[in-house]
Amino acid sequence: MTAKTVMILGTHSNAGKSILVTALCRIFAREGYQVAPFKAQNMALNAGVTPEGHEIGRATIAQAEAAGVPPHVDMNPVLLKPEGHRRSQVVLNGRAYTHIEADNWLSMKQLLWPHITAALDRLRSRNDLVIMEGAGSPAEINLKEGDVVNMRVAQYAHSPVLLVGDIDRGGVFAALAGTMLLLEPDERALIKAFVINKFRGDVSLLGDGLQMLQERAYNTPTLGVIPYLPNIGVAAEDSVALDDPRLKQGHGTDLAQAGPPVDIAVIRLPHTSNFDDFDPLTAEPGVQLRYVARVDELGSPAAVILPGSKMTLDDLAWLRESGLAGHITALADQQTAVVGICGGYQLLGESLFDPAGIEAEPGTRAAGLGLLPVETIFVGDKHTVQVQATLQAGVGPLAGLRGTPIRGYEIHMGRSEPTDPTGGSFCRIGSPAEGHPDGVMTAEGRIWGTYLHGIFDNDALRHAWLRSLGWQETGQSFDREVAYNRLADHVQAHLDMEMLRRIVWG
Repeated sequence: MTAKTVMILGTHSNAGKSILVTALCRIFAREGYQVAPFKAQNMALNAGVTPEGHEIGRATIAQAEAAGVPPHVDMNPVLLKPEGHRRSQVVLNGRAYTHIEADNWLSMKQLLWPHITAALDRLRSRNDLVIMEGAGSPAEINLKEGDVVNMRVAQYAHSPVLLVGDIDRGGVFAALAGTMLLLEPDERALIKAFVINKFRGDVSLLGDGLQMLQERAYNTPTLGVIPYLPNIGVAAEDSVALDDPRLKQGHGTDLAQAGPPVDIAVIRLPHTSNFDDFDPLTAEPGVQLRYVARVDELGSPAAVILPGSKMTLDDLAWLRESGLAGHITALADQQTAVVGICGGYQLLGESLFDPAGIEAEPGTRAAGLGLLPVETIFVGDKHTVQVQATLQAGVGPLAGLRGTPIRGYEIHMGRSEPTDPTGGSFCRIGSPAEGHPDGVMTAEGRIWGTYLHGIFDNDALRHAWLRSLGWQETGQSFDREVAYNRLADHVQAHLDMEMLRRIVWG
């Protein structure tokens, strides 16, 4: 069996490719097809872990969840994790492979191409439909020679292509038509329809625009105009999504709430990773979540969260240079709740040591924020695993949940050990008898850290922590399945599904 394919390309980054692939995965899975997503190469710090312990992009994991299948490394064989200074880590087939600089990327792509095609072939052999996603724009004429993720993939698979444009940014007609103009004739032939995304207002305001676009863009029809959908609740591909200025003022659900929202500030580190950890908080009525990058944006929130980081030592230096480090510790002294996830957990500790030069010069040692009694040592092997654990916190807002099962995943290169052997761990990974402790919580339970990503997906934990901040429960609860169905319903209602089925199935 060789699966049918359809590829989603965009006029630029953040046009909505990942979200559209997620929607289509759910739409066709609900119709009874065995569906899988595929992205040849992903550049993002938002990564996750498959059941086998392989590291792939979080957006691809969300797409697999929407398709109702376990995420697999064949869905995203190449993951690039930017480290700054024109350097990225290459994760190949789910494992850290090498580091590259911008000037040697072209030669590396030729080495990666056979791995990409082999992964796609395997994926097609065990599914009915593979929905493929590109990256950035397929019309970057200065980069096309080394393309391994856009039109080259579509040509290899002989796949029909949908081209997505973001009308919310403006200039969508020019972006769509201009992309077509810059493609080669054989590439244009694969573009079967346009999708206009993130529209606000009445579709009638487009007037004759869609017909004019078709006439001027090689007779390419528009498959649909998808209205802007707020608070999607689905993992975004990369931190471009955090550039939305609304995230500085705070965002959350539009549902009614009983009182003033609980204000939570997430520190937007330069190398923030896995920011979808906080989607469940955003989705709760009565929660306002803000991304903060400057002291004057911090204010006096009910809680501060330090998220994951790809370059913890660099981000620690940035925290000090920006002045945020001092303000966070001052807030902690004023009884503000502070939480650290993965790299954020490391930052909250007493010290960080890099003997082998994993992130900095060999032997680099730095003082952390000193809010948790823990020391971190960076080691060479990356730890990537899905985990089941039990909460161990015996004090504070989570005390009543001691022994409660929780789930999450780890993806890090540091090892952290408590400096106070009498202190309590946050949770125990594995069985109560044979597992190992993870994380640390202060004596009163107000400050804690853990290596577990996805921690706020655990409803009981999330609700107990929010209640300790003054949150008033409304009975609503975050559910990713509900989010996937809401997204699929929204997209399906605004696409010409008969045209789409003809494009996909011929």
